[in-house]
Amino acid sequence: MRRLKRLLSFCLLPLLAAGLFSFGWAQPADAARGGRIGGGSFRSAPIRSAPMRGGYGGGYRGGYGGGIGFPFLIPFFGFGGGGLFGFLILMALIGVVVNGLRGATGGGGMAAPSLPTQRADGPVTLAQLQLGLLASARSLQDDLRRYARTADTSNSTGLQQVLQDATLALLRHPDQWVYANCELGQVPFNTAEATFNRLSMQERSKLSSELTSNVDGRRLAEEVTAIAQSGDADATSEYIAVTLLVASRNKIAMKGVDSADQLRTALSALGAVPASELLALEVIWQPDGAGDVLSADELITAYPQLKHL
Repeated sequence: MRRLKRLLSFCLLPLLAAGLFSFGWAQPADAARGGRIGGGSFRSAPIRSAPMRGGYGGGYRGGYGGGIGFPFLIPFFGFGGGGLFGFLILMALIGVVVNGLRGATGGGGMAAPSLPTQRADGPVTLAQLQLGLLASARSLQDDLRRYARTADTSNSTGLQQVLQDATLALLRHPDQWVYANCELGQVPFNTAEATFNRLSMQERSKLSSELTSNVDGRRLAEEVTAIAQSGDADATSEYIAVTLLVASRNKIAMKGVDSADQLRTALSALGAVPASELLALEVIWQPDGAGDVLSADELITAYPQLKHL
């Protein structure tokens, strides 16, 4: 049995690793300049040491998400396509195989879990909401730049104000909503920050540069210069993409977004997350340059999980 476990672990690990690398982070050849507002306060939560459970051979070193830091995901819903759900599920599977490999090669029998140091409020909810809006919603870009100039992103109260302002700005442009995707899941606290950072990097990698940035109280704003537009440009085939990434201590009352009404409900639920529960936030948009737009092909290439409303 031990040999079988070892063989399966060695066979499955390369396959899952290959899947991870093929998963990739989509970035079109002509990625647009973008903007970013956000910050986090994972380390501000109170810490407690969880009691050790009885063991059968030395404890479980991998914690919840695998010995190399991969998270275990408890999905509420998800639609795959390279989004948050698929990314975390793949990480969880690799973590399981790595733990199996360690158990198969380390000997000593099966170990019962000994829980690592955790935060008092348990699992962290991660929510990702993405929108593709018609480029006629250019005033939204102006709003986001203004928030970046004025927001205090060094604490949860300021981040909650950014979240509320951003969701309100999006709610004010229902006529420009064309595409959306919403995914939600939970990870243990001890992997939440690393997982959140991975997802943030995934979204930031879709930008060629960040013209506007306000993260953890540090501001950066390059001069936004207009790009000349041809007179026959089709406003119905040019888009702006916005991603909201939220980490919360508690569950968020969100469901899928197959219609404008469901998107309105999801935005309202995100905007209602109180400062006391908000652990981290990212608002990422592209393009940010005045006059910049995304074509339909560029939008779908960068955000393949988006669904038409």
